[in-house]
Amino acid sequence: MLNNNTHQNFELGEKDFNFIRNRVYEECGINLHEGKKELVRSRLSKRLRDLGLKSFKEYKLFLEQNHEESINLLNAISTNLTSFFREKKHFDFLTEKGLEALLASRQRDKRVLKCWSAGCSTGEEPYSLACALDMKRDFYNFDFHIMATDISTDVLDKAKMGIYEMSRVAGVEISILKKYFQKGTGQRKGSVRVGREIRSKINFLRFNLMEPYRFNFDFDVIFCRNVMIYFEKKIQSAVVNKFYNVLNPGGYLFVGHSESLMNIEHKFKYVEPTIYQK
Repeated sequence: MLNNNTHQNFELGEKDFNFIRNRVYEECGINLHEGKKELVRSRLSKRLRDLGLKSFKEYKLFLEQNHEESINLLNAISTNLTSFFREKKHFDFLTEKGLEALLASRQRDKRVLKCWSAGCSTGEEPYSLACALDMKRDFYNFDFHIMATDISTDVLDKAKMGIYEMSRVAGVEISILKKYFQKGTGQRKGSVRVGREIRSKINFLRFNLMEPYRFNFDFDVIFCRNVMIYFEKKIQSAVVNKFYNVLNPGGYLFVGHSESLMNIEHKFKYVEPTIYQK
């Protein structure tokens, strides 16, 4: 469709907002309360203009007739705030305490850790995890693989490229930058790219945490940070128990600094704030 509404401001009525919030909740469990109405209007207005639609009523009809549009809806609604080595204490715990516990009883040919970055956004978290693990790889004599998932195809496309503006890595230690990042030249001047070896350790996939787990392997480490704050308690509980079921015994779950498993039924052992173990 042609975009003829570049400067149009769209009004989001209560009926259309409720339809969208219910659709988002059904698709991915995100609870858009009344205070999110302006955010929804603002983020979806660009999508309406791109489609050449004149109102949210038209967009509602478009959604009903085109189920694949749900992906674009969730791309627009998803919040993707992240940074390299965010909540650094998690990486420190894993490399200083967790690795030794995870690898202690493993035979030499089974010293491969499987990790899951759930809600990986634009990739800073799984790349940080890969760098942290790689720095300890020779010391503990192990290997690792990371599955990184998100519901947004937009952020996954960016994550797969592994290219970031210099401002995004401003807080990363110089030694890590030199070892794991490549400076851009020419048209890429002012940016960096994660090195090939680190990129090869990560498999980026679209996955909705509301869906049944479809992979044929379990994990030793799961990072799901600042994702569950958007879920209601019953969905948080379902997601946490899904993580428990796909973690190997002794495996760790890391959640965000504003999250905890309090008031959620689960079998995890509390280790320290925001860190749990199976």
